[in-house]
Amino acid sequence: MRTYERLYGLRVLAYCMMSNHFHILVEVPQRPADSELPDDTALVAKVRSCLGDKIGGKLEWELGHLRSMGAQDEAEALRERWFSRMWDVSTYMKVLKQRFSQWFNSKHARRGTLWEDRYRSVLIEGRGNALRAMAAYIDLNPVRAKICDDPKDYRWCGYAEAVAGGKQARQAIAWLAAVDPHGGMLPAERIPKPAEALRRWRCHLFGVPENEARQLEEAAKQDKAATYRRRVSRRKALEVLEKGGRLSESDYYRCKVRYFTDGGAIGSREFVESIFQSSRDHFGPRRKTGARPLRGLERPASKGERLHNLRNLRQEVFL
Repeated sequence: MRTYERLYGLRVLAYCMMSNHFHILVEVPQRPADSELPDDTALVAKVRSCLGDKIGGKLEWELGHLRSMGAQDEAEALRERWFSRMWDVSTYMKVLKQRFSQWFNSKHARRGTLWEDRYRSVLIEGRGNALRAMAAYIDLNPVRAKICDDPKDYRWCGYAEAVAGGKQARQAIAWLAAVDPHGGMLPAERIPKPAEALRRWRCHLFGVPENEARQLEEAAKQDKAATYRRRVSRRKALEVLEKGGRLSESDYYRCKVRYFTDGGAIGSREFVESIFQSSRDHFGPRRKTGARPLRGLERPASKGERLHNLRNLRQEVFL
């Protein structure tokens, strides 16, 4: 995951590996203009640092040979074969699953495909509350599965990696903590340092206001269970939903919500409407609008944007 994250120029913001599936939130930057693409030396250096001397050395020889022969078009075609894989989430997921399957088959002396299906993707607005919501939903996977009460105790997720000191995971959480729920990013002077970012993100996961975080930390030192008393249990949350009630964000994320895997696109009303209009041909003529509010989620107490999605799911919204 980290190797191809670096090679393809993406950024993993959150991930969680379960026993039979995994969730991953990936930021996919726009491909740079042709004039800004790495030159031969930089491309070879990047490939060598990620995939090793053998592959990097082969690329270096091929490019050098083509250039020396005056075959500029062939050299550019070779470069394009590498660049076409970068800044692309579909290629990233294909290679990630393929490489893991090869390792797993070799490790366990088996053959054939490993994954039951192709990956499913949901387009998340890269600003405001939608991004934080999806990241929190992913981090809380082991809590929903009743494997643990605290995601920091689950080894195979981005939050636990950050708590353990993982540099890339900490950078991702620092970036998420700097996302303004009302849109955009916090000013540079308000962007938290890694330790503070972890504290803020923990508050977000457990639904604790940041101004109460210090008190919570002190209470947790005296009683480890104090961290969890502020949230509604999953059973109680489902009872609330069955009666037509609404949940706070932190309790909502602890339920299995199909919107986060099947919602198509999640974000503000304007964002989802823009996706709907750009994909208008995929919907019937009777549908006039695209944005649908997420059911069962409380309206933001502040001026934060209410979350919308592209699909009006009617069954098994909460499991």
